[in-house]
Amino acid sequence: MKCPFCREINNKVIDSRLSRNGNVIRRRRKCIECGRRFTTYEYIEETPIVIIKKDERREAFNRDKVATGMKRACEKRNISINVIEEFIDDLERDLREMGKKEIPSSIIGERIMAKLHEIDDVAYVRFASVYREFKDVNDFVFELKNLGKERGR
Repeated sequence: MKCPFCREINNKVIDSRLSRNGNVIRRRRKCIECGRRFTTYEYIEETPIVIIKKDERREAFNRDKVATGMKRACEKRNISINVIEEFIDDLERDLREMGKKEIPSSIIGERIMAKLHEIDDVAYVRFASVYREFKDVNDFVFELKNLGKERGR
């Protein structure tokens, strides 16, 4: 690590501390050449999750995009934002644990629909109408009938 003052690379670590959330290590260093102290931060380098869209385009996973879609589906419903945030945290962790460089968007869409189906039927139908690209009222009626059959069990 180069000293920011004299540009020499000879230095020693005099203190290391883990951040509160455990994702960063803060290191205090002392330059052997000029004797000045400086701080460095060590982060885990995460590889980006690449999503394969329906039209075969690739884009980086964007948790804000997932949150926006879910929040829109849950508008004016009695659903805590914490439930949505926890789900997205779990989803992102699960995607990383898959160990794949590229993941089809259908996996994400189906997981979101399953979660919304679990917590609120109206939010589920709202999301499904966009995700499954409902063309007309008949698509809504079909989905609602299926939902009614499942709830009747």
